[in-house]
Order: sequence, then structure tokens, then C-alpha cells
Amino acid sequence: MSISAKDVKALRDATGAGMMDAKKALVECDGDMDAAKQLLRERGLAKASGREDRENNEGTVALTVDGNVAALVQIKTETDFSAKNEAVTGLASRLADAVLADGHAAIDAHTTEIEDLRVTIKENIAVGAVERVEAAEGNTLDTYVHVQDGRGVNAVVVEGNGVGADDLHQVALHIAFAKPTYLSRDEVPADEAERERASLLEITKAEGKPEQAWDKIVDGRMRGWYGERVLLEQGLHGDKTAVKDSLGGGSIVRFVQVVIGG
Repeated sequence: MSISAKDVKALRDATGAGMMDAKKALVECDGDMDAAKQLLRERGLAKASGREDRENNEGTVALTVDGNVAALVQIKTETDFSAKNEAVTGLASRLADAVLADGHAAIDAHTTEIEDLRVTIKENIAVGAVERVEAAEGNTLDTYVHVQDGRGVNAVVVEGNGVGADDLHQVALHIAFAKPTYLSRDEVPADEAERERASLLEITKAEGKPEQAWDKIVDGRMRGWYGERVLLEQGLHGDKTAVKDSLGGGSIVRFVQVVIGG
């Protein structure tokens, strides 16, 4: 019998089954929706109820580079065991290649593949961060991926201008493990910095410091606070030399980082 696309979609929405599995079930059940649902359950192809609401803080991240263009894609899973599955890591790699070639919209062409994997793995599989970085003319890229148990867990892309290849790679390595939030102070939201300064002032007062020293003490503590968050103000690899002073006169234009569980 003829099965409409609308019926197939309705069955997929209700069960989480893949498109072909849903269509086959409807054909076998002569279009009976309830019978098709039961058949998919019996075959283990229907999703667990409420799977979309389950936490998926594990996963993998894939990064691919072609010249001065890089793309990275995060696939989120519920468990690290599933994150190491070749089906998951392979999907992440294919999506990264697609984004590299065609941009963020390329993810849409893989919707069915993602949904089918969700059913196969029986977890809340989802696409997380998607980033594509194309260096401006005259700039260069460097990348780093930390691999753990066969899956990428920490990926970095950094774009520099006038920075030597080795120096730029050292910055990429530093970002991977220091995990800065911002490139420069200018990127830090003003209200966030103001709240921290107010908090540090109250702490300083409570410590009984002399009032005439409050501003100087708070300024020092704010430098430390920025140093924890701002890449250019961090000590490269934890040393005294700041990242901004290790660039040989060049500059960092931007960076992107995706950390599993981060």
C-alpha cells in the first residue's frame, strides 16, 4: 500500500525511529500507526520516552583543516562509552568535513543520519558546537586536538597575524589547557567585570585592609581575575611571559575552543 510522507514523519516523531525503519513498519502493518509503533518497539528501534531531555554532557569533537580554513563539530552523547563508538566519531568527522566545504548549513543535510544514530545508539545524540574559521588574507591558522580513548575531547583553532608558526602553535597548545574565555579585556562584558570588582571590594573591606589601599588591592586582584579568563593576559604555559608578549610583534585575531564536558 501507499504510505504518505506525513505518516512516516508522524511515526518517526512518536518513536524516534529512522526514516526507512518507520516506513517499513508502516508498510508491514498496512498503515496502522499503533501497530507500527508496537512493531518498532519489539524490534528495539523506537526511542526511550523522553530521551531528548536526558543529559548529554559527553561526546566527541572533530576538527578538519584545509589551508587557511578550519571547521570543528561537536557530537554530544550521554556516555563516554558511546562517544568512543566509531559511528559517533565517524559522524563527527563527516560533519566537520561538510562544514569545512559548505558552511554551517551543511549540518541540515545530515539530519536523518543524526536521527538514525540516536536510535541505533539509544542515547540522546545531538550536534553541539559547530564552528568554521576562515583566516583573513595575510593571517594564518593553527590547530590542536587532544585525543582521549580514540575521540577528540578538546579542539582549538587560533588565527594569528604576523605570528611565527611555532609561536602560534604554542598559543594553540596553551589555549587547549588554560581554557581562556575571552581574547582580550575588551571582550569581557562590562557588567561581569563590575560585579567582580564590587565583590572584591567587599572582600577587601572585610579583611580589614586600610581604606586608602582598597583601590590598589582591588586593581591587583582584578588583574588576577582577568588573567584567569583573558588569553592575552595569561602567562604562556603558566610562565611569567604573557601570551601577548610572546607573539614576536604579531597579534592573535581570534580563537575557538570546544571542550567535551567544558
